[in-house]
Amino acid sequence: MTTSVYALTTSDWANAFEKKGFPLSGLNYWLDGLYKDNSIWSRHVASNTVESFHQDYDFGLPEISKILKSDDGTVKFQMQFKDQLEVETVLIPFHKRYSVCLSTQVGCAMNCSFCYTGTQGLKRHLTAGEIVGQYLKAYQWLIQNDEKALKPNIVFMGQGEPLHNVTEVQKAIDVFIDTKLVGLGRRQMTLSTVGYLPGMEQLKQFPKINLALSLHSPFDHERNQLIPLNMKYPLKDVMEVFDDIPHLKNDFMTFEYLMIQDFNMNDEHVDALAELISPRKAVINLIPFNPFPGSEWKRPTKEEIDTFKTKLVTKKLRVMVRTTKGDDILAACGQLKINQMARNYER
Repeated sequence: MTTSVYALTTSDWANAFEKKGFPLSGLNYWLDGLYKDNSIWSRHVASNTVESFHQDYDFGLPEISKILKSDDGTVKFQMQFKDQLEVETVLIPFHKRYSVCLSTQVGCAMNCSFCYTGTQGLKRHLTAGEIVGQYLKAYQWLIQNDEKALKPNIVFMGQGEPLHNVTEVQKAIDVFIDTKLVGLGRRQMTLSTVGYLPGMEQLKQFPKINLALSLHSPFDHERNQLIPLNMKYPLKDVMEVFDDIPHLKNDFMTFEYLMIQDFNMNDEHVDALAELISPRKAVINLIPFNPFPGSEWKRPTKEEIDTFKTKLVTKKLRVMVRTTKGDDILAACGQLKINQMARNYER
């Protein structure tokens, strides 16, 4: 597979210029043309530079094969790659800025019982260029529909376990934070993991961004039901590594907690969560379960959610409840999947 131009950092491009004997004075014009307006090349970049790089690299972006729009403003894209495989990418509105929920794999190998993607299995990893390409394509669509829109934040919470594809995800993050390329701040990106230890170990060498651990239960026997990976990498081992990862200065550790009716919301869970999280500078992000076709789990009522939150706050824990967005188009947390049912899902 030819390397995507969107997988290269400024340093990579400088090396490419030097290898070909092109003057570095044209580098900034080249990058501006690549990420802003390629008409810049006709004025400031030699034609042989453009031709040479077109021979060496892939300049393509994913194709948007379908768009679904939610009543709450959420937009779900089906992104198709050159091999015809697809992922779902979600644009989520917040108060002043959108977030893009990016996929990192076609499918997922983790097989979590609360996640629709897990029923798809893993088809392949995405390349850094395909990950960045999702963002650029979604941002292009956003600008066409709202020319004043700010660059969206990023959450690596789409299809796939990001740390199972850690090398390509790291390359993509390097492009996202490169000030001459996408130019996002490190606090504008959040990576979520279910606790894939080999990838978590590599986070120590990552650019520092926001990290979130999918916890969902303080008990291993319940995590085993929700996250089969927990049988190989139990919570105690995951927490030791999570504690050892350098976090952003003055930042909180984030623990994501999926609330499932009649499963993980009783007083034993409250006490165990307090014991686990109280010693840490952390916040619990409570997520009401989002149903999907064939799911065995049920979403709690608003009253049950409020009661559980209140009990955690009484234990002096920092708690937030994530607002569900896009569930009417199967675009909410845990609902992403490419299959015929998802393709045909229309309201």
